[in-house]
Amino acid sequence: METVPNGRRLIGYARVSRGNSQDLDPQLRALTDSGCDPIYREEASGGRSDRPELARAIGALQPGDVFVVWKLDRLSRSLRDLLFTLEKITEAGAGFRSLTEAVDTTTAAGRLMTQTLGAFAEFERAMIRERTMNGLHHARQAGRHLGRRPSLTGPQRADIIAKAESGQGSPAQLANLFRVSRSTVQRVLREHRARLAGV
Repeated sequence: METVPNGRRLIGYARVSRGNSQDLDPQLRALTDSGCDPIYREEASGGRSDRPELARAIGALQPGDVFVVWKLDRLSRSLRDLLFTLEKITEAGAGFRSLTEAVDTTTAAGRLMTQTLGAFAEFERAMIRERTMNGLHHARQAGRHLGRRPSLTGPQRADIIAKAESGQGSPAQLANLFRVSRSTVQRVLREHRARLAGV
């Protein structure tokens, strides 16, 4: 297996989208010319999390190795997934290099850029959480119901209770009548009995 002068292995990863008539050859030539051996090849969408060859490539990394791709979008289509993958590579004690964008985490400048990307991603997550919490707060203040809509209205629940108490149907029959699950009907009846018992 080839190594670069400092003893690191260069492990390449090449990917094209499935059924997209893309050619792996340009990636393979660039990775081979840069000294990568082995090169893992994959035909899968960049948005998929289950890419077995990517997992094999990362699993093969040893401390000091460098994981190499032709372009960043061959590794991931989103910043979040890209950072997640880079984290796995870092945990293996390996570096990362993108040939086209000249990204190289084995250098101080490359590590700084990766840390900056991570900071932006964390800022984005914090902003999303803040907007979500503000939205929930305003919805509660406006008296809007949060979460999944109830499967039965108040009158329907009352009708189920009345029919069950007068013997006009079993839970299964009432569930079929009101187009809900049997467990929903049983829960309505159980809650009604609990209220009567003062629980």
